[in-house]
Amino acid sequence: MTTTAPAPTPYRITPARVLRSEWHKLWTLRTTWVTLLAAAALVLAVGITMGSTYDGDDSDVDTVVFVLFGTQLSQICLAVLGILVTAGEYATGMIRASLTAVPRRLPVLWSKAAVFTAVAFALCLVTNVVTFLTAQIWLADTDKELALTDSGVLGALAGNAAGVTLLSLIALGLGALLRSVPGGIGAFVGAVLVVPEIVSTLPFGGVDAVVRHFPAQAATSLGSLTRVQDTLAPGPALLTLVLWALTTLAAASFLLRRRDV
Repeated sequence: MTTTAPAPTPYRITPARVLRSEWHKLWTLRTTWVTLLAAAALVLAVGITMGSTYDGDDSDVDTVVFVLFGTQLSQICLAVLGILVTAGEYATGMIRASLTAVPRRLPVLWSKAAVFTAVAFALCLVTNVVTFLTAQIWLADTDKELALTDSGVLGALAGNAAGVTLLSLIALGLGALLRSVPGGIGAFVGAVLVVPEIVSTLPFGGVDAVVRHFPAQAATSLGSLTRVQDTLAPGPALLTLVLWALTTLAAASFLLRRRDV
């Protein structure tokens, strides 16, 4: 008597397939295109404005910080997109299908984070380089004239992109934690942008050292040619941001396994 082995199923859940699924989900949303284009346009528009109107009054401001001033606006766009990537699925009910297809759950969250990180960093870096080069058209023959190949320029542009990306990744984690788009946006604005400003006013010793390790403050150390006063060095600042992002995602992962959809 012979037995026939069951035919292997052609559909297996693999990391590559989960990543591909999250990649397609991200790019098929109209909000992704609108948010990414808005983020890039804000940085470029502000950079052109800063360069074309420069009259020497801000000579003490770091050149890279000066031309990339618009990243303070684009940060909000990318943070909102990060929240939509996770909390948006709870709002539409799509998360049920996602977790049914991937019962282990965690690969869904971490694939979302990986895809979003790659897209956000690539967009920020390309936008930063284009904005820098465009602004230099007007900054030529001024004290802010720099070339892309000058020492530290590419590092500062990449550092700025890394800072914005990691802050947005924290927003993605908050969206997964709270499962609410308005809640995620409120938590990001409140905890990441507002709370450090409140804490810095407290009359206690060591407050400044604590505030330097908040995400938004650590990010300011990554996008400049020179060390910003009263901030962390770039290396510790990058490590701090990575730890904040990983902690947020770890908390979201824990609750994703424990809570019902």
